[in-house]
Amino acid sequence: MFRTMMNAKIHRARVTEANLNYVGSITIDEEILDAVGMVPNEKVQIVNNNNGARFETYIIPGKRGSGVVCLNGAAARLVHEGDVVIIISYALVSEEKIHSHKPRVAIMNEYNQIVDMIAAEPEATVM
Repeated sequence: MFRTMMNAKIHRARVTEANLNYVGSITIDEEILDAVGMVPNEKVQIVNNNNGARFETYIIPGKRGSGVVCLNGAAARLVHEGDVVIIISYALVSEEKIHSHKPRVAIMNEYNQIVDMIAAEPEATVM
């Protein structure tokens, strides 16, 4: 049996742009992608802390070191520049490996810079 487990998370990133006139997806700084192990075209879930919207799309790599987090196409209607979002990827993990599976979680500051990397979230975390 396989379970769907969180594999990576970008926690509290700021939306730098919302581009309605693009085909679709989310553009994320390649430096951030590398840190959490996400890859171009990977399916991700986006959670908007400002309005509660939850939706899925896929990743497009953005300019390395730019801090870009841009929602494109229809997803641009669900965010505003400056909104705080959580970006989550999932993986199918075998039952034998679920207890040793360690996700990569990047804790972001208001400039989309990684301030901490964690593998487990403490209970009742406030960040």
